[in-house]
Amino acid sequence: MWRVPVWTRRTRSGWPASTEIRSLLMATYEYLCSRCGAFDVKLEIGTAPKAYGCPVCAGAARRVYSSPGLSLTSKAVAALHVREEQAREAPAVVSRVPPRRRVPRHPHPSLSRLPRL
Repeated sequence: MWRVPVWTRRTRSGWPASTEIRSLLMATYEYLCSRCGAFDVKLEIGTAPKAYGCPVCAGAARRVYSSPGLSLTSKAVAALHVREEQAREAPAVVSRVPPRRRVPRHPHPSLSRLPRL
């Protein structure tokens, strides 16, 4: 099993402290209480129990597995996902091959000083 290294505190050398690394490795887990409803808990990755105490009524709440939060992606990445999904169902059809674009060549400035034949 692969483990993430936990470094000791080295603030002068630029390494993050072990508490900072642990805070980076936090995940949000969703639990569902039968009386109060759903709530989220932030815990270290891989340490979420199957049941967790409800913060409102202190009853046992079961863990709920849900899709990852893709709303944190940028607008460009989200638009790319939507476009890819649309292309999978209804790909764009073209009637002819698009024309080839010519890239204008800009000669090097020093070449203009050379003698012409």
